[in-house]
Amino acid sequence: MSTERTRHTTTATTPPPVRAGVIGVGSMGQNHARVYNELPGVDLVGVTDHDASVAQQVATEYGTAALEFDALLSECDVVTVAVPTHAHYETVSTCLDAGVHVLVEKPIAQTVEEGRALAEQAREAGLVLQVGHIERFNPAVQTVMELIDDLDVISLEAERLGPPVDRTARDDVIFDLMVHDVDIVGSILDGPPSTINAIGTDDGQYATATMQYDDVVASLTASRVTQKKVRKLTVTARECLVEVDYLEQSVLIYRDSYPEYLTDDGPNRYRHESVVENARVDNGEPLRHELESFVKTVQTGVEPAVTAEDGVMALQTVQDIAALAADETPHREREREVEA
Repeated sequence: MSTERTRHTTTATTPPPVRAGVIGVGSMGQNHARVYNELPGVDLVGVTDHDASVAQQVATEYGTAALEFDALLSECDVVTVAVPTHAHYETVSTCLDAGVHVLVEKPIAQTVEEGRALAEQAREAGLVLQVGHIERFNPAVQTVMELIDDLDVISLEAERLGPPVDRTARDDVIFDLMVHDVDIVGSILDGPPSTINAIGTDDGQYATATMQYDDVVASLTASRVTQKKVRKLTVTARECLVEVDYLEQSVLIYRDSYPEYLTDDGPNRYRHESVVENARVDNGEPLRHELESFVKTVQTGVEPAVTAEDGVMALQTVQDIAALAADETPHREREREVEA
């Protein structure tokens, strides 16, 4: 598809605004529209949706235009694609054909093969294709990423738990929730797992996975049937233990744990003492950080913080986890050696 695109002129001292659009303005797409509208140096030129009335409502709220898909692409430098997963491949491919940089909400595509094809298309076109694994931009995660190179990591444990969003939300919890932690663990350990063991229950609404990364073990649990919302990551290292709370955007570091016997005119008592450090976290909205990073990547030509290849790796891993979790074989046999 070829599209003639409007060009902005500029002076040598004032760069033109980045012209942004949003394709699919459901709950997540609306947030993208809001943040683009707030970012300095970005012009939200329009939104589109299969429901024209929803697109018009969002456009009115943020002072932009509700456009047809092709018309939006002709006006944009960058777009967010926030359509249902089954439409990711066709939508993203069309955007890339039009010469538009893309941030696509996770997962990158419905299948690994589609994800790889999109990665190759973007690479050949010299365009940015960033995948919306938003937890990478959680300030608490970014703080941990700054610490991790100095740690001898032994294990990672992630919990992403909560009650059903509504009675009709029946998406597989592995693809909907656990994928976030799969991506975080993969980014911390810089690669895919070598082996995976997984089990699930309650019609795909609760699952656990244990993954081996060389000499590091990662244990992930995701649930949509737990009556408390939990979003936590624990890093066990030889030097310390790090606890990350995604919701509170906090990082606690436990160091120098040592046993102590207490005698207070009675029987001996035993306790452990630790030095607890509350790491500094520059709190902020992860989505804003994500879109700022995306726009900066487009402007500077650097590699995206979350590449298409990262998105493919996460998708491959959650597909393997889901296949194992749904398996009817005995639990001890539910293990898969991951292809290199």
